[in-house]
Amino acid sequence: FLMVFRIGLVKEVIQKLEEATNVVFSTAGNKKTSKRNRSKALDRSHHASLNGGRSSHNISGSFRPFGANKKTRRSTKNNAKNDTLTEAMQLSLQSLPGISTFTDRAVIGMLKSFAGIHRDEKLRQWSQDFRLSAGVGTYAVNMVFGMDAGWAVEGAVGSEYKIDATYLSPHVNMASRMMSACKHYGVTILLSEAVQELMSDVAKSKLRNLDRVTVKGSTRVQKIFTYDARHKGANFFLLSRQDEQADMEADRYVPSMWHMDQDLTAMRNHVTDDFINEYSVGLKAYYDGDWKLAIKKLEEANEIMVEDAMEGDDMDDGRNDEDEDIRSETADGPCLYLINFMKSKGGEAPEGWAGWHPLLSK
Repeated sequence: FLMVFRIGLVKEVIQKLEEATNVVFSTAGNKKTSKRNRSKALDRSHHASLNGGRSSHNISGSFRPFGANKKTRRSTKNNAKNDTLTEAMQLSLQSLPGISTFTDRAVIGMLKSFAGIHRDEKLRQWSQDFRLSAGVGTYAVNMVFGMDAGWAVEGAVGSEYKIDATYLSPHVNMASRMMSACKHYGVTILLSEAVQELMSDVAKSKLRNLDRVTVKGSTRVQKIFTYDARHKGANFFLLSRQDEQADMEADRYVPSMWHMDQDLTAMRNHVTDDFINEYSVGLKAYYDGDWKLAIKKLEEANEIMVEDAMEGDDMDDGRNDEDEDIRSETADGPCLYLINFMKSKGGEAPEGWAGWHPLLSK
């Protein structure tokens, strides 16, 4: 499904940005001139928003589509429309006041949804439904998320029988690609580089860079990131709160929430400093083309992840620690993906390796 975090009308967003800029940098005369010029160029109803794609989420600016041009319209009007759309598309989200808080809250919203799924008793009971799991608890409800940042065209699409509101944009497609790639890397959420750049420094420190890729339908080389989230070993049902309290916490967001919120810390509790240190060395070697070292370090990092999970309470279900199923469940998906990718190429970086590769699947 597609979820939209709406920032506002493009016209309003640009005007607010301009006002904030003028307060700091402009004289009163410059302010009047800038407003007059801007109003001429932006006499249209456009949107900027945060949105996402199917079980995924995407930060974007969205624009209402223009109607079809009649042949009798003057070329100057067409040029004005094109100039407006071009200017709106080139709007830098990083320049918007408060965008880091807005983006942080959008990402936290996705992570809170993840926690809510594994906290909900009615959803948890499905794992015991004999029709789905033969009564052995093998079925579980889960969700993955993908996020991107950019613009989108907003409008109604359909026929005389059914019309749906939708968003059309390469950024909506990118969010969908991020969501789909979650299954390859074995993660709950994937963020594009555009999203990561908009987040606060505190939030960025909690993200993990997984790879540098291009996706199908795009030629842009970008880093992709995740917030490590695992429900095994995280007793979300013990961390529930009243709806009123949860709403109050959301309204009073501060960056320290990334360190203090119980849901966020519980789902990331399986990530240790030792793991991050080994993983970081392995990822750097992977980018640099030293794949033998990269494979070695990523295998060591994965082993740390597995051993820590076995020593903790993550798999306290009576199974033997040597069980391959346990190792598979506790292994680090990104480490395994990169290791398998490098081994599929012979374990050595190909000639001309530039530190990135294409993700070919949608």
